[in-house]
Amino acid sequence: MDRNRDDRNVLVIGGAGYVGSPLVRRLLRSGSRVRVLDALIYGHGSALHGLLDEPRFSFLRGDYGDPGLLERALQGITDVVLLAALVGDPICKKYPELAKRINQESAAQLLARLDGSGVRRFVFVSTCSNYGLRSDSEAATEEAELRPLSLYAEAKVEVERLILELRGSVSYSPTILRLATAYGFSTRMRFDLTISQFAREFALGNEFLVYDQETWRPYCHVEDIARAIELVLDAPGEAVSGEVFNVGSNDENFTKKMIVEAILQHLPDARPRFKEGGFDPRNYRVSFEKIGSLLGFRNRHTVPVSIPHVIHAVRSGLFDDYEERRNFYGNYVVDEACLSKS
Repeated sequence: MDRNRDDRNVLVIGGAGYVGSPLVRRLLRSGSRVRVLDALIYGHGSALHGLLDEPRFSFLRGDYGDPGLLERALQGITDVVLLAALVGDPICKKYPELAKRINQESAAQLLARLDGSGVRRFVFVSTCSNYGLRSDSEAATEEAELRPLSLYAEAKVEVERLILELRGSVSYSPTILRLATAYGFSTRMRFDLTISQFAREFALGNEFLVYDQETWRPYCHVEDIARAIELVLDAPGEAVSGEVFNVGSNDENFTKKMIVEAILQHLPDARPRFKEGGFDPRNYRVSFEKIGSLLGFRNRHTVPVSIPHVIHAVRSGLFDDYEERRNFYGNYVVDEACLSKS
């Protein structure tokens, strides 16, 4: 580590989200100053309530594609982490024009604005979904062919391309992180992602249909993702500048059937049904050797250990407000009016 955290002022764009909430808390605990810029398009501002008295925390509400608001947000900032996006294929298919604007056009404008701004580090949070459908069982490294199969992944791949084209010619140091599918508890909890969705449905005794049970995905706990982002911010510039890292663990590649089997160990009476031919054709395993060897990253959480925690929380009534606040707990419907607020 070659950086003084006391001198670090991080702008987390999308910092009220599922990954952003634990990231912001982690950065504050380690001594950084943190500013969050978030449009709160899912009405999820309560994810940040516990931070409002923190002297090193500040918040701006609005669309990071607004040049004036972005200018305000960048004042005094040393590092930028871009998490803001319409995340996932279902929400992008529902709002294709908005997804292209937020996920691609606004990101491209941000890249241009950061040059000469005084920002030293830029972390772009991308996705392992970029690997799409792989024809063999070999785990995808960072050099593997990208085969995006959704509007979401297509936009991420395009922004990655821009970043890699600009490296060496801009004043800031960029790093691309391709995240495994996130799981785990967050103050902006999501139940529309595989681990938490399956665990919740079975914990409630619901019969649940699982499509394409043999398809592979990698997974990573939100706290481990936050730690990986902080590792990049801490690392010597020459170790991360212009680099791409898959974020996750080799041991956390699972098929959907394996996830269900892990849940059944705790809920033997659960009622899964399986069917082939779902709408999501992605099938990929991912290698996480690079981030481990170059940055020393190791996951501290595992899917088998986390599953019973979700089951217990659901059965204990900790998320009984799901139906009343459904959009808080998943990326279902966008409040586009939020994008004009600042």
